[in-house]
Amino acid sequence: MVNYRYLGNSGLKISEITYGNWLTHGSQVENDVATQCVRAALDAGITTFDTADVYANTKAEQVLGDALAGERRESLEIFTKV
Repeated sequence: MVNYRYLGNSGLKISEITYGNWLTHGSQVENDVATQCVRAALDAGITTFDTADVYANTKAEQVLGDALAGERRESLEIFTKV
């Protein structure tokens, strides 16, 4: 299982391992495979996800959002960049 740490002095506790989808989601793997990977990350205890609007021409964010559908968003950290 994944360990958790505080993000600086913010009081926000995040998973030590972050799931990033910049290279694969929306371009290199099928969406169902991406969803399976996100589910495996969640099952392992990963709660922190990294994405950006420029990954796969905005498709990566959409795939991640779809894969996280139904999850309690207050229990996740989603880091994105513009």
